Amino acid sequence: MTVADLIKARTEVFSVREDATVHEAARYLRDRQVRSAGVLDSGGRLVGVISQSDISDKTAAENKCPAWMRVAEIMSTQLVAVPPETLLNECVLLMEKHGIFHLLVIDGQEEYRGMISVQDLLRLIASDEKARADMLESFLFSAR
Repeated sequence: MTVADLIKARTEVFSVREDATVHEAARYLRDRQVRSAGVLDSGGRLVGVISQSDISDKTAAENKCPAWMRVAEIMSTQLVAVPPETLLNECVLLMEKHGIFHLLVIDGQEEYRGMISVQDLLRLIASDEKARADMLESFLFSAR
């Protein structure tokens, strides 16, 4: 299974502009019930990621005002991205290698297509394991 298979049913790509205030970004994440979003420049190009932890660690913990700070000041810029055709087991290895919980998805035209999280992968793995267990159970108990 590939990243494209995982994200194909998604209807929204979560992103904020780099010139948005941290306060606006925090409300955006809260309203959409997501933990992070891509950060786009004025041309729509991916330049960073902002997460709830970026907001809390870099504003509240530093006693700075989120209404005056810009997303560009606190976003993470060490980006790890994959193309949509990447296999999911490769994604797990990349997350482990880099010690991260999200991977950005960028297509061949360098367009931001969203992100996948370790939670997405765990949910999929659990679903696959349940399906296998159900199949084995039906095979074993239907043979009696």
